[in-house]
Amino acid sequence: MNVLILAGGLGTRLRKIVTNKPKPMALIANRPFLEYLILQLKQYGFTDIVLCIGYLGEQVKEYFGDGNRWNVHISYSWEKELLGTGGAIKLAGKLVKEENFLVMNGDSFLDVNLKKLIDYHLKQRALATMALAEVENPLRYGAVEINERGEIKSFVEKGLSSRSRLINGGIYVLNKKIFDYIPVGKVSLEKEVFPKLIGKRFYGMPTKGFFIDIGVPEDYKRLEANPNILLGLASQGRRC
Repeated sequence: MNVLILAGGLGTRLRKIVTNKPKPMALIANRPFLEYLILQLKQYGFTDIVLCIGYLGEQVKEYFGDGNRWNVHISYSWEKELLGTGGAIKLAGKLVKEENFLVMNGDSFLDVNLKKLIDYHLKQRALATMALAEVENPLRYGAVEINERGEIKSFVEKGLSSRSRLINGGIYVLNKKIFDYIPVGKVSLEKEVFPKLIGKRFYGMPTKGFFIDIGVPEDYKRLEANPNILLGLASQGRRC
């Protein structure tokens, strides 16, 4: 299955402490954060990876190349101007060869069984399936509410209360029909596309796995100080 990793954003909040690097290239235990996502994918057998790059994308391409050091195949979709998460997926659509594909945010990590997520998506015959992380405090992220069938019924803005402790975990399985819902140009997947999918076979799969978003400076510092879960992936090694 093809995998798109969204790695082209500006990372404005993180730039205060990580300068002159695109956000996914921020170092954790002397490795770019993005490398751990690639190792996670490799762990589940995913080797056909498209990196959607933009801001300082040459640093990403220089480090990862064609992916040979990790025994994966990496290609690139390069935004000449910032297109947002939805626009980046639309631009990379020409590189998607299969009916369903996986998308990961390049600035967050969720410990989820990717095979189980894909099986769930296929079983539901979903247009889109979102991995949902269960957290103690959803107020800082914004909650996702699902019904008893697992269908996503609403998104609650951050700062507003909800009975749900589930949040967007930054990993999605999408059917190629999703491109019909993404206009050309600058588009936010989270704000402009996902709300339109409610009621259209849009599912969420909850997980209690570890979640972190390095776009939040305090979370990046927390991971920097305690990188053990990511180092567990790295301990599987890479060929270099």
